Parts: sequence; C-alpha cells; structure tokens
Amino acid sequence: MTSHHLLVLGNPAARHLKLLSRLPAGTSVTVTSDAGVAAAQAARTTAVLCDMGQADVLEGLLGQAPQLRWVHSLSAGVETLLFPGMLAHPLTLTNGRGMFKRALAEFVIAGCLFFAKDMRRLRASQAKGAWDPFYMQELHGRTLAIVGYGEIGRAAAGLAKAFGMRVLAYRRRPELSRADPLVDRVYGHGELPEMIAQADYLCAAAPNVPSATGLIGAPEFAAMKPGVVIINVGRGPTIVESELVAALQSGRIRGAALDVFDTEPLPAGHPLYTLDNVLMSPHCADRVEGWLDTAMSVFLENYDHYVAGRPLLNVVDKQAGY
Repeated sequence: MTSHHLLVLGNPAARHLKLLSRLPAGTSVTVTSDAGVAAAQAARTTAVLCDMGQADVLEGLLGQAPQLRWVHSLSAGVETLLFPGMLAHPLTLTNGRGMFKRALAEFVIAGCLFFAKDMRRLRASQAKGAWDPFYMQELHGRTLAIVGYGEIGRAAAGLAKAFGMRVLAYRRRPELSRADPLVDRVYGHGELPEMIAQADYLCAAAPNVPSATGLIGAPEFAAMKPGVVIINVGRGPTIVESELVAALQSGRIRGAALDVFDTEPLPAGHPLYTLDNVLMSPHCADRVEGWLDTAMSVFLENYDHYVAGRPLLNVVDKQAGY
C-alpha cells in the first residue's frame, strides 16, 4: 500500500479544519500554520491542503518536498499559489472551483433586482414617509451578458433563465458552450464588444488571470448602451476601474453591483463609496453559512480520489491560471 502523508497548512484551531476527522482512519496528517513545523514535515509529505493565506508557507517548503504530488487550494482563486516554483513543479494543483457558485449567482440576481426595482428609491421614500409610486422594470425579457462563463457564470445563467432573461456568454473557448441550453448565444475572442452592446445587465465572472485583466475597458464601455448595469463577482482588475468610475459618475451607465475591487479593502475616500448608483459588497457575497465547510467537502471528496488513485477533480491549468 502506498504511504501518504497529508500536510495541512492552516490554523489548527480553525473550526472548518475539524472536518479532517472525516479522513480515512489511520491517515497520516499534520496541521500547522508554522513555517518551521511545515518544513520539518516536508520530506515525507505527499499531499498538501493549503488554506487561505498560506501561500508563503507553501512556497517556502515546495523545494524541500521531493515526494509531493498534489496540492489542493481550499479557495477557488489560485493566483497567490502560482509562484515560479509552483509553475515549474510537476505536481497536480486542484482547487475549490464551483463551491461558491450558488451564492455568487444569487448576488448577480440580487444586483439585477436592486436596479430593476430601484430598491434605493424605495428605501429613501420609506425613510422620508413619502408615498412615491413609479414604474419598475421586469427582468423578464432583459439580456444578461456574462463575461467569463465558468462555474459561477453558468450558475448565474441558470437563475437568469428562471426569470425569463436572455443570456449571452463570453469565454476563451466558446466551443465548450455551443450546446448549452442556458445560453442563447456564446461569443469568443474578438466578439466581446458585440456581446456587450446587447446587454441590459453585464456580469463579470472571469478569474484573476493576465488575459482577463482590463478585459472590460474603454472600447467595451463605448459599446455599452445607456442604462446598462455592471455586476462584478469575478475579480476587480477584469474591469478598468477608472473607466467604471467615470461611467458611473457621468450617468453613462445606470449602475454597478460590485463584490470585488482592484484594491481590497477598498481605500478610504474612494469615489465608489459615495456614488448613489453603486451597490457594494466587501468581497463577502460568497460568505454564506457553512461556506468553509462546503470548501472542505470538496477537498475531502478529492482526497478519496487521491488515495484510490482515481483522477482528481478540479484540476487547475497552472499555465492558464485556473
């Protein structure tokens, strides 16, 4: 029988790591956030579970772990783990891709509804004690365009379809979604402005990779029709922030619902704090009850695959970055 030693990089007192008790009986495991302890275990380590914020510890031990074959990132984002040593190493990297898709898809629809029903106006009228009827909008028949059609994008598409929305999708490999029943049309490289021009609601759900940085910039803002609402649940740098702020300040677009930003926490005094046409979440749209337990369940299923020698789930293309 192959001998496995699992090194868990994280706080041993963290509640979600108590789910490691579900590992098969007799599993050899060390849990630590101490770089020295991790280094002492490196020589016999065959697999690593890397909790959030532990990338530096992992980088420090990678060259000391000759038996290491697999690293699992508890989070879906792996940008902090793609240091040169990781890119050069033959080990398999997996992640928690898809674990937050439902929560983030709900935030996308919440952003659409916030503007369609003008929730801010409703609350302001209520606070003033004013009876202020006005015409609202339906989501039915409106177009949701999704930039980055992965797990999160497809979950958002499913909810949008339930509201009767038309769904357009943009992805690096459009052929993978040509037959997707949730998508009315899929677009590929060079077609982004054409898709964006049709959007009533534009959802950015792209990963934080170089090819997605600045994907929505001046040409894309120029293509947008008046009244569009932008929703970002991917990564802040996907959208050129200066262009976004200018479009919001001028009223050239209706509004934005944002969960992610270029710099986090968003610096004090940033103009996004003061704009009435912005709904902001401090990067917590995915933090629902039991979110870390869900992340652990993804790892535990993958660990079963690992010890049984079956193909691992959620394998990351380290060169592509996701």
